Amino acid sequence: MRRERALKIVLVLVGLFFSAGVYPLTGSLLHPSESDSGDTMMLSLYVTLGIFLLIAVRNPSAHRSLIAFAAWSSFAHAVVMSVLGFEIASERVGFLVGSAVLVVIGVALIALAPAKQSGERTSAAAA
Repeated sequence: MRRERALKIVLVLVGLFFSAGVYPLTGSLLHPSESDSGDTMMLSLYVTLGIFLLIAVRNPSAHRSLIAFAAWSSFAHAVVMSVLGFEIASERVGFLVGSAVLVVIGVALIALAPAKQSGERTSAAAA
């Protein structure tokens, strides 16, 4: 029960954190000449993911795939940002700090992810 409560807290925090990207996303769409289109596209994905993580708070076990996707995509994004951090010296600190945040998010989501229900295991084996 404690683990599920902790997962729900993490889902709310990460969901709000990702959803907060709607503010810079709106600014990028209102002033496209002043923004990087790649960052704008990435923000749109994270805002969407944040909203779905907030929806998952009601029943985390029914959203195992979404939680796993949020965790593993955070790891993938962290790897790319880390590589860029070492290639672009002027952006190193920002990329490495961002990578660390994404790794913490990924580890928290994986560590607290709901276990498979016994019915899921048997139905998967029968299929």
